[in-house]
Amino acid sequence: MKSRSVTSRHQERSEATRARLIRAAEKIFARDGFEAAKLEEIAAEAGHTRGAFYANFESKEDLFLALLEGEISSRINTVERMTRDLTDPREKLHAFREFFLTICQDRRWSLLALEFKLFAVRHPEVKARLTAMNRRLVGPRIGLLQAIMEGSGRKLPISPQAVAMSLSAVTNALSLEHMLDRSLMPETALKEILANYFDSLTAGHENDEAVKRDWQVPAKKIQRRTLLT
Repeated sequence: MKSRSVTSRHQERSEATRARLIRAAEKIFARDGFEAAKLEEIAAEAGHTRGAFYANFESKEDLFLALLEGEISSRINTVERMTRDLTDPREKLHAFREFFLTICQDRRWSLLALEFKLFAVRHPEVKARLTAMNRRLVGPRIGLLQAIMEGSGRKLPISPQAVAMSLSAVTNALSLEHMLDRSLMPETALKEILANYFDSLTAGHENDEAVKRDWQVPAKKIQRRTLLT
């Protein structure tokens, strides 16, 4: 019985240390960026030593992935709470839309996500871990939106997974342009573009085939003219 109690206390302390390191990492990563952030500063910010860091994480990449997973899970929980008590699919879709436009204002995470993805693309092992995590979490991330669409008799124009990835990618890219030059990409334009993009994906496409046929005709004419000139 005593051994179990000791083990439980040790586990609680370990979990508390891990949580403090993750919170400290969020602050240091946001301030310095992923690659420039130093493990010693993260550990010091958390009130621990470098040894405590390695007792909980294998590397800086390991820490960032834990931070990212926690952020994604928190966002999923938030949107689920926002829509849980709503019964009308239109109201649920509106709540989801407002949530999407709200989190888009978090420039810190857009910048961190872009930086880490660029790092991952250049490091195959990190890329494999990030890809695996994305695939594991993409279901809960988009499952709610898919259920809302089905409840309203609509369908997404592309796969739910592609919708999730594209919403994230467009948000991050436009946020970067906004941070780079706010005169060219002001806040109002950014939100308007993202709102229109979300609406275009969730408008429902009952007449997809008719739309495709309408576009195929002029496309074929253009191809023929190109061949003739």
